Amino acid sequence: MINAQVRPADLKDHQRLSNLIFFETRSHRHLDWRSPLEWLGNDFFWAMEEGSQITAALACPEEIKGIAWVRLFVHTGYWSAENAWTLLWDAAKHDIARAGGAKVAAIVQYSWFEKVLEASGFENRQSIVMLEWQYQPRASFEAPGIRIRKMTEADLSQVTVMDREAFGLLWHNSQDTLSRALSQSLFSTVAEDASGIVGYEITTGSGIRAHLARLAVHPTMQGRGVGRALLGNLFDTLVQNGYSKLSVNTQSDNNTSLKLYKKMGFVRTGEAYPVYTFDVPAYS
Repeated sequence: MINAQVRPADLKDHQRLSNLIFFETRSHRHLDWRSPLEWLGNDFFWAMEEGSQITAALACPEEIKGIAWVRLFVHTGYWSAENAWTLLWDAAKHDIARAGGAKVAAIVQYSWFEKVLEASGFENRQSIVMLEWQYQPRASFEAPGIRIRKMTEADLSQVTVMDREAFGLLWHNSQDTLSRALSQSLFSTVAEDASGIVGYEITTGSGIRAHLARLAVHPTMQGRGVGRALLGNLFDTLVQNGYSKLSVNTQSDNNTSLKLYKKMGFVRTGEAYPVYTFDVPAYS
């Protein structure tokens, strides 16, 4: 431990970090449209170096100012998760506070990482719950005055603004991330009325399974059938292309989404992943 040095990671660390991630089984990786190493070069990415080896890393870069998701935490086997995290997290808190502070958040998939976060003072305020739809014949869903069409790159500036209004800062995706999501999508559509885009969905998939990665309706249009119209159109598209199942996840306290998915035939799978947050205040 005495010889361990925590420092900002940079692009020349790419290969050593890649090896660390590949060979170590105990790692946390955020579900993201980018791989963890694509965040190299951004602030809030740290490496723990011992001699010529990188033995642990922590990345929680800000995509949205003031919001820093833990996108990577990995360590070699001879470190305990608690010790590796403590050294990295102490450096992280210092740098984040000096940069103006941020809410740091993590979606937990493993119990060992949950214990590490709880010991560091992170708080669990909600969970991500999983739901699934399976094909069943039903009537089409339409909303008066709403048109559903394929999303294009030209839509992304409007979609980004609407996304923030629908989700708030913690869950908001930047335009860059939405552009990446669109490029990786299986199907993606927008709902629009005379005023412009009022909803959208982005769906990924492989084999016979598809995943609804994002569904948003502008708050002023919720309850008017926009979400049902987007999902109805998506169901038709899925069936036409041979997909019989569709998964989705949402926050456990997002009652609007949960009610919509239940109405549209989704059922909970029983899977849930806690979301932990820690507010790092700015240095005064």
